[in-house]
Amino acid sequence: MTTPPEGFLFDVAAPPTPVERLLLLSDQYVQHIDMLDRLLRAHPPSEPNAHAASAQRLASATRTALKAVTDVRLFRSPDLSDAVVRLEQLAFLISASADQQLPMARTLTALAPEAAMGCANTLAYEIRRRGGTAAGDGPEHTLTAAHHTALWEIACGNVVVTSSLGRQNVHYRDERVLLGTLRALEAKGLAERVPQSAPAAYVGGPLQDRVRLTPAGTTALATAISSPPTRRAPGTTPAPAPTAAKTAARSR
Repeated sequence: MTTPPEGFLFDVAAPPTPVERLLLLSDQYVQHIDMLDRLLRAHPPSEPNAHAASAQRLASATRTALKAVTDVRLFRSPDLSDAVVRLEQLAFLISASADQQLPMARTLTALAPEAAMGCANTLAYEIRRRGGTAAGDGPEHTLTAAHHTALWEIACGNVVVTSSLGRQNVHYRDERVLLGTLRALEAKGLAERVPQSAPAAYVGGPLQDRVRLTPAGTTALATAISSPPTRRAPGTTPAPAPTAAKTAARSR
């Protein structure tokens, strides 16, 4: 048997940690939902089962993520038990959606990205409180509260970019994401735009650019949510954590 060159023995990327795998799963759901939205607005109409293959792949990815979580073998706190149940529900719903028409398939998966992100946050907390690490090796990035918030919103599939009259606009859903913050993340190699991959904001409008995390961005966010809160000087106020309950807004 031929021995591979020495360099190849060290170039194999480490598998994602369970927390990173959940962040990647959220991204896969965002891409799947974007595809469903494009198919729903396609002219002529798309085939009824055009989404089936993607749904089946995503069902497999969800089961893989679920196994990664259970393999951590942490004490099943109520929150972690709930996270496992949510992942089981996601696996069932995405699998069932493969046999549904496009509108119902879209409904069944509508909340999947934020559900996966919630599970990632819960798992990271449980690992952290037991002194473990939830992120893989990677270069350290200094993240501000705005960077952290933007990475979270991007991972949830809440950020797109459009251009109008030579001006770029960032559209977000829950937490405010400024164009300057997005550009800073892109400069750090933590985020990227995928041109014309997100559905139009209105019927007949142009496709939007979806903002996604890069592999480095996934690791950076996993590290951020897995790290203990920074100690604050007396009298300072912490930045609010990202939530999913704010009114939809836009930043320009």
